[in-house]
Amino acid sequence: MSASWQHHIGGAFAAPAGGETLAEIDPRSGEASFRIARGNAADVEHAVTAAAAALDGWRATKALDRGRVLTRIAAAIRVDAEALARIEQVETGKPLPQARIDIEIAAQYFEFYGGLAPSIEGETIDIGPGKLCYTLREPYGVIGVITPWNAPINQAARAAAPALAGGNTVVLKPSEFTSVSSLRLAEIATECGLPAGALNVVTGTGLEVGAPLVDHPGIAKIAFTGSLRAGREIGIKAAQRILPVTLELGGKSPDLVFADADLEAAAHGAARGFTVNAGQACIAGTRIYVEASVRDRFVALLKAAVEQLSVGAGDDAQVGPIITEPQFRKVHEYFEIARAEGAEVVTGALARDAAGFFVAPTVLAGLPQDSRVVREEIFGPVCAVLTFETEAEAIRLANDSDYGLAAGLWTQNLARAHRVAARLQAGQVYVNEYPSGGVETPFGGYKQSGIGREKGREALHHYTQLKTVIVTL
Repeated sequence: MSASWQHHIGGAFAAPAGGETLAEIDPRSGEASFRIARGNAADVEHAVTAAAAALDGWRATKALDRGRVLTRIAAAIRVDAEALARIEQVETGKPLPQARIDIEIAAQYFEFYGGLAPSIEGETIDIGPGKLCYTLREPYGVIGVITPWNAPINQAARAAAPALAGGNTVVLKPSEFTSVSSLRLAEIATECGLPAGALNVVTGTGLEVGAPLVDHPGIAKIAFTGSLRAGREIGIKAAQRILPVTLELGGKSPDLVFADADLEAAAHGAARGFTVNAGQACIAGTRIYVEASVRDRFVALLKAAVEQLSVGAGDDAQVGPIITEPQFRKVHEYFEIARAEGAEVVTGALARDAAGFFVAPTVLAGLPQDSRVVREEIFGPVCAVLTFETEAEAIRLANDSDYGLAAGLWTQNLARAHRVAARLQAGQVYVNEYPSGGVETPFGGYKQSGIGREKGREALHHYTQLKTVIVTL
């Protein structure tokens, strides 16, 4: 596999207009790995032009045939799965088994939306005699997709597959920290018969590539996954252009443990919930609220579950490194904040490890609801344990957040499970498992966690626009 990668535009690799490159860093060692093209506005122009040229042909392709292309891409991803997983491992530092899961999920997105493509349909509406009223779902056009570094090929496929299924073409800007798996995905897609220009990848920084992409008049919609700060900036730009957006932003998700729960299962589930992808997941359950009567027993079980998790660069590790050095520094800044706020360390380390960007899974206690560690997204394997006395208090504390991406609850009382799930202000609620779901389940947030939905059939509604036709007979 090449150590140097160019943009993928118009069905082929393309040198950057400025002739510059950027180095990716292997977070397991802190050493340089791949080199990628450093894009600029000229490269964005090239990609948008290619996507626009491919649009009419792709949208006119029979939906069944579009679906066949996507399912071929899914099959090819699986054929190339091991090589793709190795790329993801170098880029993200994830243990190989976890990288393989992300590759399989990417394949599932293309498989799922390939099957759904022929089912994109409108409806007829009875508006009285002498009239025929019907609706059509049509593509937006060229979709700009901006993805983060925590799950690169997974998130690229999550947006590109439904966008392509809907007859759109795509210009994808992956994170400059983790771009190579997305470039290889575009290459695979072209090899599988996706028309040249239907999926383009331009690499580089947010300032030099992301901003020109959002500003480009040829872009009909933006799909962004990333930080709240960047999402706000994109939202402002989009509002000025009246540009449709899908925004999947941050989270500070609550995980509620009631006294009647299977506490051992809850402890293991909660441990997984805040350490998934080394805590670099917007859905991570980092606010754990425990009913006061079982607090001490649960904390002991959680401590034991967390301490069973192995951290390291090996394929058998369960927790890999923080993916970027800036994020690694940010996690340690929050350790300083935790000290200042008087946190009790149940387990973990408020100190930097010797090599690589590794952080020991850390459980904190003794912090108030209004502390920064409880309220702000850390994006690392760090959680805070708090208590509640009543169901009503648990719901109030869980909802006391600017975010609303996910929530979990653990109980053996079926009525309580449905009652609490209905009142939690979150786009996803996981009961007795954390996290849960698949490519079939809609995904998105309440409040500042975002706008719109990815995944599931619902995503097709966000990558197509509705037209109403009224005929007087």
